[in-house]
Amino acid sequence: MFTENAMKIFDRSVEDYHRFDDVDHPEENPFTEGSLDYLLYKKNWVDAVQWHLEDIIRDPAIDPVEALRIKRRIDASNQVRTDMVEYIDSYLLDKYRDIKPLSDARINTETPAWAIDRLSILALKIYHMRIEAERRDVDQSHRDNCRRKLNTLLEQQKDLSTAIEELIEDIEAGRKYMKTYKQMKMYNDPSLNPVLYGNNRK
Repeated sequence: MFTENAMKIFDRSVEDYHRFDDVDHPEENPFTEGSLDYLLYKKNWVDAVQWHLEDIIRDPAIDPVEALRIKRRIDASNQVRTDMVEYIDSYLLDKYRDIKPLSDARINTETPAWAIDRLSILALKIYHMRIEAERRDVDQSHRDNCRRKLNTLLEQQKDLSTAIEELIEDIEAGRKYMKTYKQMKMYNDPSLNPVLYGNNRK
């Protein structure tokens, strides 16, 4: 199953990241460059780094200059995450390019890669919630509460995986078709963000 393989890759990426737990540690992608597995691993690694950048920036004692630097790094990371989703969709579009949609084929609310994006984030949520559910420096009520949340996340992972598999089956059978839109991140574009193009006019 596609999602079974994706989840294994996400779990490996999460485990690899936490061997170092360092947002500046270079990615060591074990898969062949250009392969779908390579893209999936890279996508989750970007998510893992950004997850921890989001933690760091919420430190109430953080230096404001450092916070601004990290905020800009997060903005750049968001663009990379979007690019990775589009790369995965491009891979799938090419894979299914010869499938002719049925006359009554429908479009889905999101592409497979955007659903995979959520599956990648879920892998991180599950990893961190499991840690919280097993902490020894908190009381039992904290662990019980986190265990309930973990069970919900695991159920969500199962349901999302099923939905992705069904979407892929529908695409392969021609019952649904893929249509992608380039995400237009306006805040990073100096020609579209009024603050940026306003400054350029001064």
